[in-house]
Amino acid sequence: MMLELACGQGPVCGVDEAGRGPWAGPVSAGAVILDPDRVPKGLNDSKKLSAKARAALEEEIKAVAIAWCVGMASTQEIAELNILHAAGLAMRRAVEGLSVTPAFALVDGNYAFKLPCPVKTVVKGDSLSCSIAAASILAKEARDRIMIEADALYPGYGFAGHKGYHAPIHVEGLRRLGPSPIHRLGWAPVKAALAGELAVNAELDL
Repeated sequence: MMLELACGQGPVCGVDEAGRGPWAGPVSAGAVILDPDRVPKGLNDSKKLSAKARAALEEEIKAVAIAWCVGMASTQEIAELNILHAAGLAMRRAVEGLSVTPAFALVDGNYAFKLPCPVKTVVKGDSLSCSIAAASILAKEARDRIMIEADALYPGYGFAGHKGYHAPIHVEGLRRLGPSPIHRLGWAPVKAALAGELAVNAELDL
Protein backbone atom coordinates (compact mmCIF):
# COMPACT_ATOMS: atom_id res chain seq x y z
CA MET A 1 0.00 0.00 0.00
CA MET A 2 2.85 2.42 -0.60
CA LEU A 3 2.08 3.94 -4.00
CA GLU A 4 3.60 7.08 -2.53
CA LEU A 5 7.08 5.68 -3.12
CA ALA A 6 6.51 5.63 -6.90
CA CYS A 7 5.59 9.30 -7.18
CA GLY A 8 9.07 10.79 -7.34
CA GLN A 9 10.80 13.27 -5.10
CA GLY A 10 9.11 15.43 -2.48
CA PRO A 11 6.30 14.94 0.02
CA VAL A 12 3.28 13.01 -1.28
CA CYS A 13 -0.10 13.50 0.32
CA GLY A 14 -3.08 11.21 0.16
CA VAL A 15 -6.49 12.85 -0.26
CA ASP A 16 -9.95 11.39 0.23
CA GLU A 17 -13.44 12.62 1.04
CA ALA A 18 -16.33 11.46 3.20
CA GLY A 19 -19.98 12.32 2.92
CA ARG A 20 -20.79 12.62 -0.77
CA GLY A 21 -23.85 10.38 -0.48
CA PRO A 22 -25.73 11.44 2.69
CA TRP A 23 -28.97 13.42 2.66
CA ALA A 24 -27.67 15.88 5.27
CA GLY A 25 -24.51 17.51 6.58
CA PRO A 26 -21.25 18.69 5.06
CA VAL A 27 -18.82 16.85 2.85
CA SER A 28 -15.37 16.47 4.39
CA ALA A 29 -11.92 15.70 3.02
CA GLY A 30 -8.66 14.63 4.58
CA ALA A 31 -5.13 15.26 3.36
CA VAL A 32 -2.25 13.35 4.94
CA ILE A 33 1.51 13.23 4.36
CA LEU A 34 2.77 10.09 6.08
CA ASP A 35 6.28 9.45 7.35
CA PRO A 36 7.36 6.29 5.45
CA ASP A 37 9.16 5.13 8.58
CA ARG A 38 6.12 5.58 10.85
CA VAL A 39 3.15 4.25 8.90
CA PRO A 40 0.39 3.11 11.29
CA LYS A 41 -0.50 -0.56 11.06
CA GLY A 42 -4.00 -1.53 9.98
CA LEU A 43 -4.66 1.37 7.60
CA ASN A 44 -7.55 0.64 5.25
CA ASP A 45 -10.61 2.20 3.64
CA SER A 46 -12.42 3.88 6.55
CA LYS A 47 -15.68 2.12 5.60
CA LYS A 48 -14.03 -1.26 6.17
CA LEU A 49 -12.91 -0.43 9.72
CA SER A 50 -14.85 -0.60 12.95
CA ALA A 51 -15.59 2.64 14.78
CA LYS A 52 -13.12 1.62 17.49
CA ALA A 53 -10.36 0.92 14.96
CA ARG A 54 -10.99 4.20 13.13
CA ALA A 55 -10.82 6.20 16.36
CA ALA A 56 -7.52 4.57 17.37
CA LEU A 57 -6.02 5.06 13.92
CA GLU A 58 -7.16 8.68 13.76
CA GLU A 59 -5.25 9.40 16.96
CA GLU A 60 -2.14 7.59 15.71
CA ILE A 61 -2.23 9.24 12.28
CA LYS A 62 -2.36 12.68 13.84
CA ALA A 63 0.53 11.79 16.14
CA VAL A 64 2.94 10.36 13.55
CA ALA A 65 2.07 11.99 10.22
CA ILE A 66 4.42 14.60 8.78
CA ALA A 67 1.35 16.77 8.12
CA TRP A 68 -2.42 16.38 8.08
CA CYS A 69 -5.50 18.53 7.64
CA VAL A 70 -9.26 18.12 7.24
CA GLY A 71 -11.31 20.45 5.04
CA MET A 72 -15.08 20.86 4.88
CA ALA A 73 -17.68 22.14 2.44
CA SER A 74 -21.02 23.11 3.96
CA THR A 75 -24.54 22.10 3.00
CA GLN A 76 -24.96 25.56 1.46
CA GLU A 77 -21.80 25.14 -0.61
CA ILE A 78 -23.01 21.72 -1.76
CA ALA A 79 -26.24 23.38 -2.96
CA GLU A 80 -24.36 26.17 -4.72
CA LEU A 81 -21.60 24.10 -6.34
CA ASN A 82 -23.08 20.56 -6.59
CA ILE A 83 -21.68 17.67 -4.59
CA LEU A 84 -18.78 16.88 -6.92
CA HIS A 85 -17.37 20.39 -6.86
CA ALA A 86 -18.10 20.80 -3.15
CA ALA A 87 -16.05 17.65 -2.52
CA GLY A 88 -13.28 19.19 -4.59
CA LEU A 89 -13.50 22.38 -2.53
CA ALA A 90 -13.16 20.38 0.70
CA MET A 91 -10.14 18.59 -0.76
CA ARG A 92 -8.52 21.85 -1.79
CA ARG A 93 -9.05 23.29 1.69
CA ALA A 94 -7.48 20.19 3.22
CA VAL A 95 -4.38 20.33 1.00
CA GLU A 96 -4.02 24.09 1.45
CA GLY A 97 -4.20 23.61 5.22
CA LEU A 98 -1.22 21.25 5.37
CA SER A 99 1.76 22.58 7.30
CA VAL A 100 4.05 21.06 4.64
CA THR A 101 3.51 21.79 0.95
CA PRO A 102 3.13 18.49 -0.95
CA ALA A 103 4.91 17.88 -4.24
CA PHE A 104 2.19 15.50 -5.35
CA ALA A 105 -1.30 14.36 -4.33
CA LEU A 106 -2.79 10.90 -4.64
CA VAL A 107 -6.57 11.31 -4.83
CA ASP A 108 -9.05 8.50 -4.34
CA GLY A 109 -11.30 7.89 -7.34
CA ASN A 110 -11.06 8.77 -11.02
CA TYR A 111 -11.77 12.52 -11.02
CA ALA A 112 -8.73 14.82 -11.06
CA PHE A 113 -9.79 17.70 -8.83
CA LYS A 114 -7.83 20.91 -9.21
CA LEU A 115 -5.54 21.07 -6.19
CA PRO A 116 -2.52 23.25 -5.28
CA CYS A 117 -0.15 20.51 -6.51
CA PRO A 118 -0.02 17.87 -9.27
CA VAL A 119 -2.64 15.13 -8.89
CA LYS A 120 -2.74 11.41 -9.64
CA THR A 121 -6.11 9.68 -9.31
CA VAL A 122 -6.23 6.17 -7.87
CA VAL A 123 -9.38 4.08 -8.24
CA LYS A 124 -10.03 2.29 -4.93
CA GLY A 125 -7.10 4.26 -3.61
CA ASP A 126 -8.18 3.92 0.00
CA SER A 127 -7.37 0.20 -0.32
CA LEU A 128 -4.13 0.73 -2.29
CA SER A 129 -2.42 3.75 -0.71
CA CYS A 130 -1.57 4.19 2.95
CA SER A 131 -1.84 7.97 2.79
CA ILE A 132 -5.23 7.88 1.02
CA ALA A 133 -6.48 5.38 3.61
CA ALA A 134 -5.25 7.68 6.38
CA ALA A 135 -6.98 10.64 4.73
CA SER A 136 -10.24 8.69 4.48
CA ILE A 137 -10.11 7.91 8.20
CA LEU A 138 -9.53 11.53 9.21
CA ALA A 139 -12.28 12.74 6.87
CA LYS A 140 -14.85 10.25 8.17
CA GLU A 141 -14.04 10.72 11.85
CA ALA A 142 -14.24 14.52 11.56
CA ARG A 143 -17.54 14.39 9.71
CA ASP A 144 -19.02 11.82 12.11
CA ARG A 145 -18.32 14.17 15.03
CA ILE A 146 -20.16 16.98 13.25
CA MET A 147 -23.18 14.74 12.68
CA ILE A 148 -23.21 13.63 16.33
CA GLU A 149 -23.27 17.31 17.33
CA ALA A 150 -26.05 17.89 14.78
CA ASP A 151 -28.13 15.18 16.46
CA ALA A 152 -28.30 17.32 19.60
CA LEU A 153 -29.15 20.46 17.61
CA TYR A 154 -31.77 18.78 15.42
CA PRO A 155 -33.26 15.83 17.32
CA GLY A 156 -35.67 13.42 15.70
CA TYR A 157 -33.64 12.41 12.64
CA GLY A 158 -31.15 10.06 14.29
CA PHE A 159 -28.08 11.81 12.91
CA ALA A 160 -25.81 10.37 15.62
CA GLY A 161 -26.50 6.86 14.38
CA HIS A 162 -26.65 7.04 10.59
CA LYS A 163 -24.64 10.27 10.11
CA GLY A 164 -27.11 11.59 7.54
CA TYR A 165 -27.40 8.49 5.37
CA HIS A 166 -30.54 6.53 4.52
CA ALA A 167 -32.02 4.79 7.55
CA PRO A 168 -35.63 4.13 8.67
CA ILE A 169 -35.38 6.64 11.54
CA HIS A 170 -34.10 9.26 9.09
CA VAL A 171 -36.98 8.64 6.69
CA GLU A 172 -39.46 8.85 9.56
CA GLY A 173 -37.89 12.06 10.85
CA LEU A 174 -38.09 13.69 7.45
CA ARG A 175 -41.70 12.58 7.04
CA ARG A 176 -42.74 13.96 10.44
CA LEU A 177 -40.52 17.03 10.78
CA GLY A 178 -39.56 17.99 7.26
CA PRO A 179 -35.95 18.94 6.46
CA SER A 180 -33.60 20.43 9.04
CA PRO A 181 -31.27 23.35 8.26
CA ILE A 182 -28.47 20.91 7.39
CA HIS A 183 -30.46 18.75 4.96
CA ARG A 184 -29.44 18.84 1.32
CA LEU A 185 -32.56 20.22 -0.27
CA GLY A 186 -31.61 19.08 -3.76
CA TRP A 187 -31.51 15.39 -2.78
CA ALA A 188 -34.50 13.36 -4.01
CA PRO A 189 -35.64 12.09 -0.56
CA VAL A 190 -35.43 15.59 0.92
CA LYS A 191 -37.36 17.10 -1.99
CA ALA A 192 -39.97 14.37 -1.52
CA ALA A 193 -40.27 15.31 2.16
CA LEU A 194 -40.75 18.97 1.24
CA ALA A 195 -43.54 17.92 -1.12
CA GLY A 196 -45.12 15.68 1.53
CA GLU A 197 -44.53 12.62 -0.62
CA LEU A 198 -41.92 10.69 1.38
CA ALA A 199 -43.20 7.34 2.62
CA VAL A 200 -41.86 5.78 5.81
CA ASN A 201 -40.59 2.78 3.86
CA ALA A 202 -38.90 4.90 1.18
CA GLU A 203 -36.01 3.15 -0.53
CA LEU A 204 -34.50 6.27 -2.10
CA ASP A 205 -30.81 6.77 -1.58
CA LEU A 206 -28.09 8.78 -3.31
